[in-house]
Parts: sequence; structure tokens; C-alpha cells
Amino acid sequence: QALVQESGGGSVQPGESLRLTCVASDNVDTSGYMAWFRQSPGKEREAVAISSTGGGHQKYDNAVEGRFTISVDWAKDTFYLDMTKLQPGDSAMYFCAFGRWFSRNPEDFDAWGQGTQVTVSS
Repeated sequence: QALVQESGGGSVQPGESLRLTCVASDNVDTSGYMAWFRQSPGKEREAVAISSTGGGHQKYDNAVEGRFTISVDWAKDTFYLDMTKLQPGDSAMYFCAFGRWFSRNPEDFDAWGQGTQVTVSS
């Protein structure tokens, strides 16, 4: 089994919602920070949502502020990204990652999933 595994992506129409799920194995250190990154073809991977895994420190990219929310179910080592009012610009491969420090830099995260595709189109 993968150390980190995302799911929940799909194809939706603008204005609809999706919940992305990120499951971390017991071998993953989830005591620091986690982040949701997204990447579309030909573009750099960008952090859209970052959170201390305790939830006390969260930061969202301006493009998703007020629409995306990180939450966690500690009993299952499962993290969520609730996405609402999805727009075509949100279309991307979404990745879940874990690291020790608050950062927007992918290099600061050392445990990654393989990604789940989100496509928003009319």
C-alpha cells in the first residue's frame, strides 16, 4: 500500500462541490503540517491549502479562500479537502503531502500521494 493515497477526484460542472480524501499510513509522520497542492499541464505545482495537522494554523491561496477547507479525522489518519463552488480554473491534479514545517515549497514536504484528478467544465 502507498504511504499516502488521495481519492475523491472527478469531473464536475462549475459551481459543484467535491471532497478529496487523503489517507496516511502509520509510517507517515502526520504530526507537523499537511498541504494540498495542485498542478495542471505545463505549470508549476502550487500549494492551495496548508494546515498544521492540529488545525491551529491554516493558510489558503487567495484563489480558493472561502471555498476550500482542510479538515482531519485523527482516528483514521485521514485528511480532507472540501471544495465548493468549483471553477474551471480549479481543474488540476491534486496532491496531498506532509512535512515538518509550514511551507508553500513542495521540497519541504517529504511524503506524497500519487494525485487525484479534478476536472471542472461545463
